[in-house]
Amino acid sequence: MWMLRSLRVFLVARTGSQPAGSLLHQSPQPRHTFHAGPCLSASASSKELLMKLRRKTGYSFVNCKKALETCGEDLKQAEIWLHKQAQKEGWSKAAKLQGRKTKEGLIGLLQEGNTTVLVEVNCETDFVSRNLKFQQLVQQVALGTMMHCQNLKDQLSTYSKTQWLMPVNLALWEVEASGSLEGFLNSSELSRLPAGPDREGSLKDHLALAIGKLGENMTLKRAAWVKVPSGFYVGSYVHGVMQSPSLHNLVLGKYGALVICETSEQSTNLEDLGRRLGQHVVGMAPLSVGSLDDEPGGEAETKMLSQPYLLDPSITLGQYVQPQGVSVVDFVRFECGEGEEAAETE
Repeated sequence: MWMLRSLRVFLVARTGSQPAGSLLHQSPQPRHTFHAGPCLSASASSKELLMKLRRKTGYSFVNCKKALETCGEDLKQAEIWLHKQAQKEGWSKAAKLQGRKTKEGLIGLLQEGNTTVLVEVNCETDFVSRNLKFQQLVQQVALGTMMHCQNLKDQLSTYSKTQWLMPVNLALWEVEASGSLEGFLNSSELSRLPAGPDREGSLKDHLALAIGKLGENMTLKRAAWVKVPSGFYVGSYVHGVMQSPSLHNLVLGKYGALVICETSEQSTNLEDLGRRLGQHVVGMAPLSVGSLDDEPGGEAETKMLSQPYLLDPSITLGQYVQPQGVSVVDFVRFECGEGEEAAETE
């Protein structure tokens, strides 16, 4: 009996307060099994919506989740909500960054048919100018300017040479001479343009979004466009070329030039000729076209046709152009950040 009592005490000590007999008769614990019920299915659906919204907008997972919760899992409304919030943050950030120098950026050149557009968008650093979101902003500005130009329904029959305005004092102006059209937009006028096809708001709204995303001050600096009738050609060149994110006919770079030429029936290979003339304008920075009758000048010459030809300094540009069957009528040259440098010098 003493031995049995000792054994019982030993077993109780090993197992806690349970008597040995109760351990033998204890019912097994139930196993837990997971089932894919309605709650899990809803969670998977929410995750799929979150991933889709994230891919479409590029905003953070936290913001996308908040947008879906706010809009009751409605994907379209969540996207609109995100854009509105980003715009508010962008405007707030833009106000804080206002006044910071924007010497860097990109020139964008877009050509469609007889219409050519040149735009400049600035930012603070070269690093941001290489960012895809910034390049998409430049693309949007070029598209908005192109749409504005194409909405001017004039029938073109001739081209009238005009004096391009200096970069520091750009203003919106349109020259109508027998239907021809060319013009400039300054920063504030450019900002008010609609953003272009399939986009809501103005270019200024898209600028605020980009500032909010990239965290640098940016400016829509200026734009120029040219529409030419039959018998004229717009040569173009962009230096330091980067291809557009999605438009094959838009090129980006640090310098850009347009050269308007009157052509004859004998003119051949206008694309190559126009590119060479654009190279000359970018490299030699003329201030006026001049005349074929002008005396040849040296390196300091500012009349385009009297300047030494950039690709062959033994002849003038006029001597290069004359046998080609074209006449240079006008040109425009953009250099990224040139207005900022002039303002600092003053």
